[in-house]
Amino acid sequence: MKNSIFFIYLLILAGTTYLIRVIPFTAIKEKINNRFVRSFLYYIPYAVLTAMTIPAIFYATSWWVGAAAGLLTAVIFALKGKGLTTVAIASCVAVFLVELIRF
Repeated sequence: MKNSIFFIYLLILAGTTYLIRVIPFTAIKEKINNRFVRSFLYYIPYAVLTAMTIPAIFYATSWWVGAAAGLLTAVIFALKGKGLTTVAIASCVAVFLVELIRF
């Protein structure tokens, strides 16, 4: 690919990314009072994070059962109010044990 074409693509990408981030700030100048819209916007980061994380969990291991065990362990520990480090370590241990049993 020629450098000139690359930089044209890069400028288009930067422009669209900038517009996506700036348009909401310029279009909505007042506080959103609608409860439905506010609750919808509140949960968007959680939905996006879940949509990106769940597939990655199942592709990170060599066996789907190990991934499911790690996910289940993470959900249980998170619902019990444990910290992020504890949840991550417990999930890794669960995956390790299940994968160890397999081989």
